[in-house]
Amino acid sequence: VTLKELDYYHAMQSVGLALEELLVTAQKQDCLTIGIYESAKLLNVDPDNVVLCVLAADDEEDVALKIHFTLLQSFCCDSDITILRVSGVQRLKQLLVAVDANRNQEEHRDLHCILVTNPQADHCRLQEVGTYCQESRRLDQWVPELVLQER
Repeated sequence: VTLKELDYYHAMQSVGLALEELLVTAQKQDCLTIGIYESAKLLNVDPDNVVLCVLAADDEEDVALKIHFTLLQSFCCDSDITILRVSGVQRLKQLLVAVDANRNQEEHRDLHCILVTNPQADHCRLQEVGTYCQESRRLDQWVPELVLQER
């Protein structure tokens, strides 16, 4: 393992933690839209209110999900919305369902697309996640990727 690989690993861990904190905080502020169809509806009606699109999948073989992701990515690119691909759906469930245990659990079945909304809110750690996405794009990674670790 080289020093550069080690630095990259630590940066990924730091951004992963930043994303987790951002999502939990945004959910408490009621600034999350969860689900592919719910997200598509919001993007169609009010794209200016979206500051981050998180696309989560562990199974790359799901053709329907790939098509949905392609359409969402295209729309987000056209609307200048930061996109982040994440693997670790189980970790997202741990984070978002635990925080929101009082609400209907059914709404959390589809964690494949999560939108962080309300650009006026002071979203904790959004800048750190956004910087990571910008740096990844600068290095020719069109859609930045991140792995969330289960705990």
